[in-house]
Amino acid sequence: MPEIIITTLNARYIHASLGARYLYANMGELQPDTEIQEYIINSRPIDIAEKLLESSPKIIGIGVYIWNTQQTTELVALIKTISPETTVVLGGPEISYETEKQTLYKYADFVITGLADLSFAELCNQILSGRPPLQKIINAPTVKLDQIKMPYDYFTDEDIANRVIYVEASRGCPFKCEFCLSSLDKTAWPFNLDEFLVHLDKLYQRGVRQFKFVDRTFNLKIETSIKILTFFLDFELIPDHLPEKLKDIIKQFPTGSLQFEIGIQSFDDTTQQVISRKQDNIKTNENIKWLINETTAHLHTDLIVGLPGETMQQFSSGFNRLVALNPHEIQVGILKRLRGTPIIRHTNDYLMKYNPVAPYNILSNNVINFHDMQRMSRFSRYWDLIANSGRFKNSLPVILDKKPFDNFLALSDWLFESSKQTHKISLNRLFTFLFDAMTTELTIDEKTTTDCLMKDYTLSGLKGNPSFQNKIVNIDERQSDKRLPKRQQRHL
Repeated sequence: MPEIIITTLNARYIHASLGARYLYANMGELQPDTEIQEYIINSRPIDIAEKLLESSPKIIGIGVYIWNTQQTTELVALIKTISPETTVVLGGPEISYETEKQTLYKYADFVITGLADLSFAELCNQILSGRPPLQKIINAPTVKLDQIKMPYDYFTDEDIANRVIYVEASRGCPFKCEFCLSSLDKTAWPFNLDEFLVHLDKLYQRGVRQFKFVDRTFNLKIETSIKILTFFLDFELIPDHLPEKLKDIIKQFPTGSLQFEIGIQSFDDTTQQVISRKQDNIKTNENIKWLINETTAHLHTDLIVGLPGETMQQFSSGFNRLVALNPHEIQVGILKRLRGTPIIRHTNDYLMKYNPVAPYNILSNNVINFHDMQRMSRFSRYWDLIANSGRFKNSLPVILDKKPFDNFLALSDWLFESSKQTHKISLNRLFTFLFDAMTTELTIDEKTTTDCLMKDYTLSGLKGNPSFQNKIVNIDERQSDKRLPKRQQRHL
């Protein structure tokens, strides 16, 4: 029976907590008495509490993130009610900042702020030896990465068979974009590359074929980038930094082996200055075009709605610019006020109002009111359903033609007005909604709409006839009717 349990609530089962495995890897002599247990946010906190307390552990360490803070608050309250003698230690980015303001804080015995790779084991030793620290908040000291044992041996065979395997070649980020926690870092620090590649090779030998990198940047040091590209599948690329040496190796990769996440966030120069983001927009354009035209890499690009001072019109301009570049995916994100990020300094000047509960999304500011921010939240959701899903490759260009942002916003408004929902829309029903929206709201002619939607429906894998087929039949009947002599039309 473990004396110590390391746990967290993942967003989905396929996610495997890298942080939990770092803690476990660095438990030292306490490792035999430690166990990792992972749960998902959709499970009932009372059921999780029952499982955690089943072995009567002395210490439970819980990783707190923006996606699980509400469920974790309920879980910790239950644990301390059922088993007050169990010591609860919290850590993670969500609890590391504005700690004492959070409801969760009052239930915990200890909170470790910052990177707890080594500090958690040290605290457990103190607690188990009867010498717990007097202070409730422990600020983890900075440690060198070569002092931290790597976690990759602790991905189980079940993890490898069923879950996303997360890895990191470096920590930190040299950039200061104020909406990101990495803006608090002084620079980026690499792990020992040779040791890291040995671990990647071991994972590969065990059957891993997709590695999800969590590094904030990939192409800061080109020689390092080239060495790890052999194992590379998903990383964030600095959009305006793509030298020829890196281009040469990227071009060698076959289809399906590279995916780049490119965080553009905003194309507006003034907005970039406000949030301390340095980006050469001309080079960004050129590099994205090169990646699209000269490589087989899959490009996932990001824009953020609600940045201080950026109007709907300015966002629209950036969105249209990105659509014209034609990346494979455009993630339309809504700004979130992550605890500890410098974005808070703009709250008063730009009247930034955020949701008081996770995920702390922007509700309004001085240039985008609450109603329009809600419209953009729905825009983001429908964009995922229609554009990023890849199911409407024939219909999307028709929808976006000439005025991408304006057209899709009109479509988004119509979809919400008609469906009253942004989730749980079946694919068949979505096809019907799109047929109606394209022919009425966007005034696209019925033949063009029918042709592109039928192509997408055929490729979608849905069985049977589409639910909008009756509308197509009616169109065909009307068209046939028009070809009859007027005398015969009157008798139909």
